[in-house]
Amino acid sequence: MSVFYIVIQQIVNGLILGSFYSLVALGYSMVYGIIKLLNFAHGDIYMAGAFVGFGALGIFGSILGVGWLGITVALLISMFLVGLLGMLIHRIAYQPLLNKRAPRMSLLITAVGVSFTLFNGVMVMTNGEYKAFSTSLGYEGISIGPVNITYTQIIMVVSTAILMLVLYWFINRTMYGKAMRAIALDQDACRLMGINVTKTIGLTFFVGSALAAAAGVMAGVYYGSIHFYMGFIIGLKAFTAAVIGGIGSIPGAMLGGLVLGLLETAGTQLPFIGSAWKDVFTFGILILLLVLKPTGILGKSEIERM
Repeated sequence: MSVFYIVIQQIVNGLILGSFYSLVALGYSMVYGIIKLLNFAHGDIYMAGAFVGFGALGIFGSILGVGWLGITVALLISMFLVGLLGMLIHRIAYQPLLNKRAPRMSLLITAVGVSFTLFNGVMVMTNGEYKAFSTSLGYEGISIGPVNITYTQIIMVVSTAILMLVLYWFINRTMYGKAMRAIALDQDACRLMGINVTKTIGLTFFVGSALAAAAGVMAGVYYGSIHFYMGFIIGLKAFTAAVIGGIGSIPGAMLGGLVLGLLETAGTQLPFIGSAWKDVFTFGILILLLVLKPTGILGKSEIERM
């Protein structure tokens, strides 16, 4: 295969991988932007979304089939239920600490505890086994020379773009989105203006968790299997993507995920690197980027108020 076709193939692979990273990174950025919490349980939310989608497809697949209709219904169910799970986690684990104005370290440790709870809970329920995410989508697509771009890949990238555009519209055009942005600036002033801060933060967790669930279902469909450990590495990489784009920035999370996905796939093709060294290459680029621009690509410097 010529260099031209290799580049096309790796761009497609990078966009798919970057789509997953972007959807999960959005949750990191939304939560950090509004309450300055690094929600390290978010990778496990992604994993939970994959398993909820797997269960929904098993229930409705016999009625609707395991094609795009069944997958779409499973994805919507997963987004809704996992969004509620995100709100529940916020209400039980984080809100009591926020009400007491607990140190950020306490919130961070609680997030790690939530992560281990989800991780081990799914591990026990599945006996640590891989689950086959069986569909009937096939490998039909568009051929560019020896490169085959499947309709599944195209639909996943387009679906991710649609979800991002809907989120961008929601944040910038709706009253709830404007309330989120206001709370990110000054919670106390928002309370004085009559904004329900607790409800708005809970909605932020719902939206971020729903997007992570969508990524989990898409990953299950794309790779064909899911596992209780799948949220660990993508949680780290999605957090990395959020940092690359500028933690707390919605467009930055979108861009950072795509950049990370493209960098990761490019690293597998460079001489003396290969797939075994792709993470070394990727995180090496991250370090270099943060040395040159510590706030990330679209991030802004913040002044901490004492």
